[in-house]
Amino acid sequence: MKHSRANPSDRYRSMLEQYRRLHGEGEARRGLTAAETYPGVNLIQHVGRIKALIDETGARSVLDYGAGKGIVYELASVKVPGLGDVGSVLDYWDVDNVHCYDPCHVPYSRVPQEQFDGVICTDVLEHCPQEDLDWILAELFAFARRFVFVSIASYPAMTHLPNGENAHCTVQSAQWWQALFARTSQAHPGRFWRICVQERFDEDGRPRMRDLELSGGDVAL
Repeated sequence: MKHSRANPSDRYRSMLEQYRRLHGEGEARRGLTAAETYPGVNLIQHVGRIKALIDETGARSVLDYGAGKGIVYELASVKVPGLGDVGSVLDYWDVDNVHCYDPCHVPYSRVPQEQFDGVICTDVLEHCPQEDLDWILAELFAFARRFVFVSIASYPAMTHLPNGENAHCTVQSAQWWQALFARTSQAHPGRFWRICVQERFDEDGRPRMRDLELSGGDVAL
């Protein structure tokens, strides 16, 4: 069966309810309050990458798809790895509008009805059932006029859902994600896309992290 926003999988519907609980109640297993659960701070490590895309494409509006609580946009000062204190994200990006969407956080749960120059999606797709990724990715590209930026973790999460399931339900390699984006982008010409896949690997017995950046598509300026 082909799924869509109007007809998502049963698992997608079930997971939405799980995430709504986490947003409202917090994650007791890790001692996190509701405010500390999915606040949206993972965006910080990608602020510089997104700024580069905004400048390269001349974007003036951005959709944060799966923004969590979007706390980053409320901060007057943000320290970005490798860049230091950039002030507020909104001032640093120098765009006219950033719109937050998250289906599991009531203030941002309304599905956007318009397009944006850029669409960003950080720490989201690995939380989505694999059987729903085709329509979710198509939606990301449809919302974008110029670029799509996505960060994805390719390892199990620290967070567990209230039902005990690991929060990262789709754990795939960078090459797998690259093929999926390349296929989706063919139906949406004129959009540049960049994905940052975070991988865990062992070196000398110690867990480390590395980011693999993959790009494709083009931009109609």
